[in-house]
Amino acid sequence: MKKIEEAEVEQCELKHVHEKTVEKVKKDMPVEDELQDLADFFKVFGDLTRVKMLYVLFQSEMCVCDLAQVLQMTPSAISHQLRVLKQMKLVTNRREGKTVFYSLADSHIKTIMNQGMEHIRE
Repeated sequence: MKKIEEAEVEQCELKHVHEKTVEKVKKDMPVEDELQDLADFFKVFGDLTRVKMLYVLFQSEMCVCDLAQVLQMTPSAISHQLRVLKQMKLVTNRREGKTVFYSLADSHIKTIMNQGMEHIRE
């Protein structure tokens, strides 16, 4: 990612509140709890290990042992991160005999990953 230089934020020369715009935006703002949930959702993407795991699961469903092998991590560390991803409903799992396979929860996650990659590659 390109290093962003610190820049001065430009401000209006004249202090004036655009009341209609402010009221419309305030009216359409989600409630605080929804915004907190959204912030928590995006925090999950702030961890390199979890992003790597999502990217791997974007390619194929995998069990904990496979994820550990691909990412060169311990199964315990993988399980810990999967718990976080599962709590945020980003991954789901299915059991096949004694093996549990993990995959992305839905196509929204693929869209988020694709759009994020597209944004940083611009």
